Amino acid sequence: MQNKLLGILIALIAIPLIALSGEPAGPTVHVEDLTHSIPARSAQDLTGSQFMRYISKMNPQEREQAIEDEILKGNIPQFLRNLVPVELHCDLPSCRNLTATIFVAPDYLAIGSNDDFMRIPMNLHTATAVADRFGFILPTKKMVDAIYLQSRFHLMPQPLPAGPEMRSTAYYWNHNRMIDDQAHALGVQLGDLLSGHKKDVVMTNRLNANIGRIAIYGWHRSPGQPIQPLSTVHGANYADYSHGIRLVSDMALINGRVSSVYEILHDSSMAKVLSDEGPITLNLELLASPQVSIPTVTSHN
Repeated sequence: MQNKLLGILIALIAIPLIALSGEPAGPTVHVEDLTHSIPARSAQDLTGSQFMRYISKMNPQEREQAIEDEILKGNIPQFLRNLVPVELHCDLPSCRNLTATIFVAPDYLAIGSNDDFMRIPMNLHTATAVADRFGFILPTKKMVDAIYLQSRFHLMPQPLPAGPEMRSTAYYWNHNRMIDDQAHALGVQLGDLLSGHKKDVVMTNRLNANIGRIAIYGWHRSPGQPIQPLSTVHGANYADYSHGIRLVSDMALINGRVSSVYEILHDSSMAKVLSDEGPITLNLELLASPQVSIPTVTSHN
């Protein structure tokens, strides 16, 4: 971890990330070095629509493996590598008026090219394996709220009828098209920070008491009004069309100083700047390991 911190510090010397005051340097902030672990996408990689056809006849286990394989080889749109700064604050005496800047993907994780991509749900094991490989984390509930508040565009949630079809590839594809149609109508450009269109898979200490489950939160109608309260009702192998994976860099600025998000979240004096639960004590390696899922009901909860 110390070597990684040193490497990031050296790489950031020439990049105008944040002014000394702790204020964002502006909309042209460049944070390419925070995505250096993501392989380059090949021109021969499947587009989003091609990938949907490829997985259309797969069972959930085969589909999940195909998703992981595509993402880990770098088949994600270029615009998702252009991270956006999001500020969080803590004014409590216990966290000493801290300001943190996290760097997040502008949209949910997708497979394909800039011209043809598919926002792809995935279970907790796949999501954490991908995030860990690329040097990212899943957001906390507090991060999700901050991302929503600071998004340039807020899409309205578009729930589809509940039932077994929620987990189908057809639902994944139809919902993605609905999002694209709404984004186009609003004039959204690739790279704009976007939220409101998916529930987030999140980190929470509730998973310590609910091993084998996945935590979801969000799908905001407006600030402070998520459709989905924090829930661990579903098993860790569960994914449906409404879920999204927002990548958050595991490096952040804390009062202008580069720091590991893990160190912040484990520090009782700083954690509340990034988490409304205080310190996060999850075993992330355990979350990334395949395990038997807890049976769940099919619902929007």
